[in-house]
Amino acid sequence: METKEILKKLVSYNTIKDEQNKEIMDYIEKYLKDYNFTIERIDKCLIAYNSKNTNIGFMGHTDTVDYESWDGNPFELVEIDNMLIGLGACDMKGGLASILKAISEVDLTKNKISLYFTNDEEIGFEGIKTIKDRVKSNNIIVCEPTNNIPVYGTKGALGLQIEFYGIKCHSSTPDKGISAIDECIKFINEIKDYYEELKKDKVEDFEIPYTTMNIGMIKGGETINSLAGKCEISMDFRIVKEKHLDEIINKIKSILKKYDSKLTICVNIKPKLNNSNIDFLENISSKKETRCYVTEGSFIDKNFIILGPGPDTSHQKNEYILIDSLEKTKDLYKKIMEYYN
Repeated sequence: METKEILKKLVSYNTIKDEQNKEIMDYIEKYLKDYNFTIERIDKCLIAYNSKNTNIGFMGHTDTVDYESWDGNPFELVEIDNMLIGLGACDMKGGLASILKAISEVDLTKNKISLYFTNDEEIGFEGIKTIKDRVKSNNIIVCEPTNNIPVYGTKGALGLQIEFYGIKCHSSTPDKGISAIDECIKFINEIKDYYEELKKDKVEDFEIPYTTMNIGMIKGGETINSLAGKCEISMDFRIVKEKHLDEIINKIKSILKKYDSKLTICVNIKPKLNNSNIDFLENISSKKETRCYVTEGSFIDKNFIILGPGPDTSHQKNEYILIDSLEKTKDLYKKIMEYYN
């Protein structure tokens, strides 16, 4: 079976919000059992290995994002020229198909491999959270789309929600109350000043070399003629240095002492840089990069690189990868499997 035929099968499963999680995991299990892999099903995840002691593992999620519009059936892989179009073809069933095909082409009596297939990556990373302590291989390939360029590092993430409380009153007598919106604005101005200082502490590996801040949502007030009794903001930081996680939290807690407020930490993920630890990078590519986003690799305490097909059309209408890139990914995975055994 060709790599694109495996991809066609994977795309046929509707795994938006894990709807056909069981069906796609059943297919993967059956495929791997034909190559004598031991299978473990943990919740909605699948772990497979052909030895209890493996030096290399491959990791990928089976779920996809939803789609708003599509030319044709998103669950039918369509080949046009050199393109393979289908929901999840890029993110990241192309990587999964490359893993499965590579397995069929290596000498499994010599190559000891572990595989980790997860769910819920697109929403809450619940799959990798479930199995992260079961990842045994010291070196992991995360099979996200990178256009065949090894990605050796990703930023961390800090997600915060802050509620500000005021004293509600009629807008005709504002001195009798406190606007939670005004309190929120004062805080934002203070945190922006701190952000300008934070940006000076850089890590040049990243395209945007400093920790970034985004205030993504503000919700407050009920009516135009009342002072807001409550205002809520959601903030997102993409972290370049692990120490920034505690520094930001401590700074925000310090600022919030002057406000009637509540802080909730929603996301706290460390940045990962593996440039000095992944010794086979130079053997598979003359180029290497980092990314500013988070992947499942951020949740495991292992050496990892991110490597998969391209171009990266993740979350786009008529998502696709190139056939040439898919085959190159399969060949790279084989090379990595053989390098570590």
